[in-house]
Amino acid sequence: MSDLVLKGKNGTLTVTPSKVILKFGRIFGGGKGEKEIRIKSITGIQVKKPGLTVGFIQFAFSGSSEQKGRKMTDVVKDENTITFDTKKQYEEFLKAKELIESYQDKLESGSSPVSSGADELKKFADLKAAGIITDEEFNAKKKQILGL
Repeated sequence: MSDLVLKGKNGTLTVTPSKVILKFGRIFGGGKGEKEIRIKSITGIQVKKPGLTVGFIQFAFSGSSEQKGRKMTDVVKDENTITFDTKKQYEEFLKAKELIESYQDKLESGSSPVSSGADELKKFADLKAAGIITDEEFNAKKKQILGL
């Protein structure tokens, strides 16, 4: 699947299955450079429709300083926000929000319980006892699991 790239007024938003990249322009982006946010660390996405002021997409994540409830000039300066002007851009950024949320859902549903080294070792011992793997294969896996 190809990445989604959307151009805003102050920068560009790129959405990949694992991260969001905010790349700010030199003039309208205040020279903020580039910022990557892991999809799994995003705790909120706010999209505001443009009207009398610019529209924006803003990301909240653990450790971020969210600009919610502040003046529009503060939101525009926020390093976690891409601004835009048109209704068409608003619709595109809404689709980006939906795509990010679908990636988050896949990450949450795809996470399997983490097994311990002891659990892994027991599985391989059972395979050895059943004659599915040899003693040599078991010992090699045992060393790998135990980090020897």
